[in-house]
Amino acid sequence: MTSRSRLPISFGASFRCAPTATTARGRLIGLFVVLALTLSANGAPVPSGGWRAGVARENITPPAGVWMTGYGSRDRPAEGTGQDLWAKVLAISDPSGRRAVLVTLDLCGIPREFSDAVANAVSDSHGLPRSAVMVNVSHTHCSPFLRGYLNGLRVLPPEAVARSDDYALTLRTAVTRAARAALDALQPAALAWGEDEAHFGFNRRENPEKDVAALRAAGQLKGPVDPRVPVLAVRTASGELAALLVSYACHNTTLSYFQWHGDYAGSAQRELERRHPGATVLFASGCGGDINPGPRRQVALAEQYGRDLADAADRALARPLQGIDGTLGTAFADLPLRFARVPTAAEREAARTSGEPARVAWAAAVSRDLAEKGEAILDYGYPVQAWRLGSLAWLALGGEVVVDYALRFRVEEGRSLWVFGYSNDVMAYIPSERVLREGRYEGDTSMLPYGRPSPWVPGIEEKVVQAARATLREAERAAAAPR
Repeated sequence: MTSRSRLPISFGASFRCAPTATTARGRLIGLFVVLALTLSANGAPVPSGGWRAGVARENITPPAGVWMTGYGSRDRPAEGTGQDLWAKVLAISDPSGRRAVLVTLDLCGIPREFSDAVANAVSDSHGLPRSAVMVNVSHTHCSPFLRGYLNGLRVLPPEAVARSDDYALTLRTAVTRAARAALDALQPAALAWGEDEAHFGFNRRENPEKDVAALRAAGQLKGPVDPRVPVLAVRTASGELAALLVSYACHNTTLSYFQWHGDYAGSAQRELERRHPGATVLFASGCGGDINPGPRRQVALAEQYGRDLADAADRALARPLQGIDGTLGTAFADLPLRFARVPTAAEREAARTSGEPARVAWAAAVSRDLAEKGEAILDYGYPVQAWRLGSLAWLALGGEVVVDYALRFRVEEGRSLWVFGYSNDVMAYIPSERVLREGRYEGDTSMLPYGRPSPWVPGIEEKVVQAARATLREAERAAAAPR
């Protein structure tokens, strides 16, 4: 972690400084912000709407030698850095003073314990409730192994686990520091949103990867996708772009080599920050559990998809955006879900002695959980989170959520709802009822690398949908409640 990466970014013209400074220079900057609230660059009045925002970031690139995650075929640690990994935080405060922080991470996944620890630390220092801390991972497969995520991918040697645990402690400290810094950097800001589309993602359940380029060229790709690229623009009182949040529903699996890399999402953030100097760009994963970029396996392709996503974001920015007024409301719920069955001792023994790294790791993970919890391993508390930002709503779902959910919510709730997957806890795939019934990887065998006992019990889609609706309504009520 460099000392440069730890500086909070405070809003107020083009200045960057810690908002708690009490020097004469700090007072002059404060005076400038007040003036900027009143006049734009051409002297016209600028209404603030009462919103404030702050941004901070931390470089979370591990050293070489830490093991990677995402692919069970990796048989050695990372060898270097192709692109730095980042934790970025956007803090917002509404006109009534309600605050929330969005944490975005260039990681493949996190366990629930990680996001809860960050939320608890932010609560201790700034008094935010759990519902006001949202953590989303980009799901890049060129990121570090973390204990508690993908437990069934591979059995690592003890020294590798110890080194990963050391990194995890450093990571948690860095993310907490960034969240606190973003809150401390809150300054008057204007929020607005819009959307465009990108089309490098394809439904991997319906299209052979080797045929994707030809099928796309012929307009013959099959299966559902969500091409939306929602953007949230955060501008200073003087109109400068200070932060930009971009989302897309597609796996970050272009690359599978032994280098740290943010994949297309990391490339898009870097490209947009190059195009918009002074802005911090964040990426939040959508419901891309069954969507891949294609073709894959080349750094040039990750960079191209990053440019494609950046182009979509810039097209959205070039059109009139919908301003955000009103107030902020947040809600959080744990939905009880259940896995179908406990694997038999014979099944676990067969996996343990199979000689296949993933099956051996699965047997070890399930046997360990059974010894600690018994049949309680079938029960899981699934996180569902919702934010209301004026007329815009965000729904954050845990796990690798398949695209059916986003498309269903788009029909039922309208375009002013954004749906994120990979939020707060990445414990398994979250199939729709269709995908669960069809089985295959996302509905069945993906439980192997996740170290889960079996697929989910049927009925999962309606349970998730009903919980999401209830949480969205709760966030609406929270936004409407007087303060």
